Amino acid sequence: MKSWTLESARQMIPDVRVRTARAVAEVERLEMERDALRPGPERAAFDERIEAEVQRWAREIEALGADVKGLWLVDFDSGGGYYCWRWPEPELAFFHTYEDGLAGRARIQ
Repeated sequence: MKSWTLESARQMIPDVRVRTARAVAEVERLEMERDALRPGPERAAFDERIEAEVQRWAREIEALGADVKGLWLVDFDSGGGYYCWRWPEPELAFFHTYEDGLAGRARIQ
């Protein structure tokens, strides 16, 4: 388990943003194509492709040493809680304790 300083976590955000932007764009493209279809096997295949893209993104983020806590939600374990980023935030600006989770996000001073 990697422990992040605020500075080291903030240095990762540009890479996390690029990877997330690419995944978000691909998922949105797939969803548009899927939504044009009637229910059935072809539409279900798009659902599988969307899930595969989200899983690919999650593996990429986890390979960087960060934690994926939800769709387009990334946490960096500080040893005392999490620095928390979610798409499309421009920077890492929030923290929450282990117990409070996303609902307890507070802006970093």
